[in-house]
Amino acid sequence: MIKLMQKKGDKMATTENYIKYICEQLEGIGEIRYKKMFGEYMVYVNDKPVIIVCENTAFVKELDIIKEDMKNADVGFPYKGAKEHYILDIDNSEFSKEILSKIESVTIVPKKKTK
Repeated sequence: MIKLMQKKGDKMATTENYIKYICEQLEGIGEIRYKKMFGEYMVYVNDKPVIIVCENTAFVKELDIIKEDMKNADVGFPYKGAKEHYILDIDNSEFSKEILSKIESVTIVPKKKTK
């Protein structure tokens, strides 16, 4: 298991091509959209936040529902101050869809903030 950690001065923003690639890999599991946040991205499935994408790396929360499936996954910190997350092998489309379907099933739709 490898831990990915940001190093000072090593910052490389996620490219729009990479975020589009992630969305293509997930086609068929529901409505996929992404939103730019703090210079990086959040990917949503059916309006539920499921992937944090930082520095062209897909991170998912360390949830019990995927613990066994992700036991051999690399882990890392998507941004300074974040909790440790699993690194999702987004190149493996079928596995990623399986993991994200599980995450989506236990994730709630965030409440809209009123101004």
